[in-house]
Amino acid sequence: MMPLTMAKTGEANLIKKVGGKEETRRFLENLGFVTGGLVTVISEIRGNMIVNVKDSRIAIGKDMAIKIMI
Repeated sequence: MMPLTMAKTGEANLIKKVGGKEETRRFLENLGFVTGGLVTVISEIRGNMIVNVKDSRIAIGKDMAIKIMI
């Protein structure tokens, strides 16, 4: 298990765990980051990422990406 920040660009990864406080987990789950779901990193610039989750492109910061374990 590793944080999303270590994922390779263009590779689909299975979300194994969403960490952080309850409020943070709920926020990420509302965006589509749920355990068992697939996430693909489209691009990364200085730790900030654009990812593909459930047919949607979402930009997340490094602080949020670290809480998503793949």
